[in-house]
Amino acid sequence: MGRFLRNSLTLARKEWISLLRDGFMLGFVIYSFTLSVYSQATGVSHELRNGAIAVVDEDRSPLSQRLVSSFHGPEFQIPVVLRHEQVDPGMAAARYTFVLDIPPDFQADVLAGRGPTLQVLIDATAMMQAGIGAGTIQGILDDEIGRFVRREAPESAAPVALQLRVAFNEALDTRWFTGTMSVVGNVTMLAVLLSGAALIREREHGTLEHLLVMPVRPAEIMAAKVLANGAVILALTVVALYGVLRGVLGVPLAGSVPLFLAGTAVYLFFATALGIFLGTVARSMPQLGLLFILIVLPMNMLSGGFTPLESEPDWLQTAMQLSPSTHYVAFAQAILFRGAGIAVVWPRFAATAGIGALFFLWSLARFRRHLATFR
Repeated sequence: MGRFLRNSLTLARKEWISLLRDGFMLGFVIYSFTLSVYSQATGVSHELRNGAIAVVDEDRSPLSQRLVSSFHGPEFQIPVVLRHEQVDPGMAAARYTFVLDIPPDFQADVLAGRGPTLQVLIDATAMMQAGIGAGTIQGILDDEIGRFVRREAPESAAPVALQLRVAFNEALDTRWFTGTMSVVGNVTMLAVLLSGAALIREREHGTLEHLLVMPVRPAEIMAAKVLANGAVILALTVVALYGVLRGVLGVPLAGSVPLFLAGTAVYLFFATALGIFLGTVARSMPQLGLLFILIVLPMNMLSGGFTPLESEPDWLQTAMQLSPSTHYVAFAQAILFRGAGIAVVWPRFAATAGIGALFFLWSLARFRRHLATFR
């Protein structure tokens, strides 16, 4: 056992030196856990920001003026008051995403209980902003009209009051979720790429044959690659969590970061073993890239990090329980978002360790057969 550890650590040191000398790969890995995390968290917003809105006010009543003034930042720009003939040219020129049309006698019809109709025209070219904005506008209008009616006719107050309680992300800030899940996703992708590329790089440079004439066993070579690449990913995960998420983006990490890192270390045995397995199948870096697209990207997308696992078909949900990435995403979200402890996430830890250990042994067997072809 002492010899195994000594040889593995020596070979791991060789892997670190090789990575430091590969400027492109080193820069890519650092970028993936720093600028990439920041750009993914801030580049795509799922909230409505600075929506361009115009209003056609044919009522000119206190209620209509109240509705116009209810649209303000940061969700909307200052509303622009238009005439009817200006609506179509303005939307065709993409100057306005939303146009609210308030009909004549709107206030009088509301107070008389005649149920008047408000029309909202939406430019759905920007589909996400249009969908979110439609719901936001409806909520604002319902709220303002309800307040006005209750003030003018108290006896018509609504019989039910709805109270919302938002947990775990009270600000509804998508940067918290997108940034954190980009770190989780990059752990899988970079672990697979690093370990797979390390094996292919040794084969292309001819250093794999040098290892075979040394007094080391295939298990020690593979363990060194798992240890070296896993340690690099784990260290950069710490940088991403504390430097980018908490330091730059201000994301409050609810749970224990050491517990999450411990789970990440367990998961990395699977992810790096998967990279080595793909490295034994691929004959070049382009082939590794193609296998990565076919296997790792779908695994990442279906693991629950992009969309809830419950939204997938039942058979696919069952199949994804065999992937450690699914359990990794589940306990990462539980720890970092909801502050879960080991008493809650240990079944996910156990599943990740068990499936990962089986795949590690399978990859080791494949790796031994791969090395036998060089003898």
